[in-house]
Amino acid sequence: MIQAPGSPSVAPEAALAADGSPMGEAARWAVGLLTAPDLTADDVTLDRFVPTTAPGRARSFPARVGEWREKGPFTVLDYQPIAHKGWVTLAGPGGARHTLSLTLDSSGLIRILTFLPEIRIPEIDDWAALEDALRVPGVEHSVLAARLTPDGIEVLHASDADRPMPAGSAYKLYVMRALVRAVEDGELGWDDEVTVRPELRSLPTGDMQDLPDGTRVSVRETAYKMIAMSDNTGADLIADRLGREAVERAVAASGHHDPALLRPFLTSHEVFELGWGKPESRAAWAERDEAGRRELLRAIAGPITVRGSDLGETVHRLGLDWHMNAYDAVRVLDGLRRDSARDTTGTVEHILTAYPGVAFDPERWNRVYFKAGSCPGVMMFCWLLEDAEGTAHVLVLRQCADEQKPIGDGLFLRGLGSRVVNSPLLTAKAVR
Repeated sequence: MIQAPGSPSVAPEAALAADGSPMGEAARWAVGLLTAPDLTADDVTLDRFVPTTAPGRARSFPARVGEWREKGPFTVLDYQPIAHKGWVTLAGPGGARHTLSLTLDSSGLIRILTFLPEIRIPEIDDWAALEDALRVPGVEHSVLAARLTPDGIEVLHASDADRPMPAGSAYKLYVMRALVRAVEDGELGWDDEVTVRPELRSLPTGDMQDLPDGTRVSVRETAYKMIAMSDNTGADLIADRLGREAVERAVAASGHHDPALLRPFLTSHEVFELGWGKPESRAAWAERDEAGRRELLRAIAGPITVRGSDLGETVHRLGLDWHMNAYDAVRVLDGLRRDSARDTTGTVEHILTAYPGVAFDPERWNRVYFKAGSCPGVMMFCWLLEDAEGTAHVLVLRQCADEQKPIGDGLFLRGLGSRVVNSPLLTAKAVR
């Protein structure tokens, strides 16, 4: 489980019982499914799930809970809530450990609930140990740990950091930079609204795809969901309001090492539609130059035809993703830190700090920005952490593979990030 080393020891049952947040309520209910002594199939309802839960899942859920319960009885070993995500570690007979993972939507309902064998995260005492942990057959990886100084980027550790790799939803950092610029230039206000339309609706993550056509949402709330919950439809609504060219300018202004890699700048809707829609569109994207690709995007415009169940085969090697190197991530995060410093309303800071990704010591880190990114075969996590002296440190972890299975659901990479964030590695002196 993701555990902050050196964090205070609190009885997990007491922590779970005392959490009055929507996550606490949902986690107690989910744990009760596994531990209540007289639970019957009729008691296993989907009332706490988002209404868009598939009918097939509704039919199979009681049986799945029954299979989970057969692995018990369980003891709660750890409870870790972080904003809209939560993890409960449970021990079964013989010491077998499992992780109950929850993701809530903005209304507090459960969007994702899984129960899987615990992924054990090795101790990380030095950079060599991190590199050893990341050596997974069939998976390419990259690491960059750096300190931001008045003289520039001071590298603490780097492996394959110059290499462009797919970044998944980390692209939303560029959309956020373009949005801040539009607000600063008076072209858009935080209280202005975007409107949900069929041609802008995407697939999860997030929950804005479930809103009815014509729903109007403030730019502020949409941007918050785009970053804090990685809402794909929210990001597409913002990008549409700004215009593709504005986001492309933000990529260049943020210091991307090769902005042409992100031209034309794709929306999530477009990646889903090209990547897992008609095979001829996917082939056309791989073959065309920038002008041809822009023409293709105009041709596929319209309501999305792809479903989440269609995703499987990886497409990032066809250029269907957002490619950057680790230094690009450092520069865009630092740009957002500067954007926040100029924003007297506090909106940018509120959005960027809403979800830190891992548990951290607030006495050590005054602020934490975090963004994850994933697509089939892609996993990326990046943090900007500012210490008590105001010095910023950045950690970028990336994985890429030809299939999703060796990468998994990201808990392993996130756990390694937690080990580093809560170790002395980022604040140690750089090795010359």
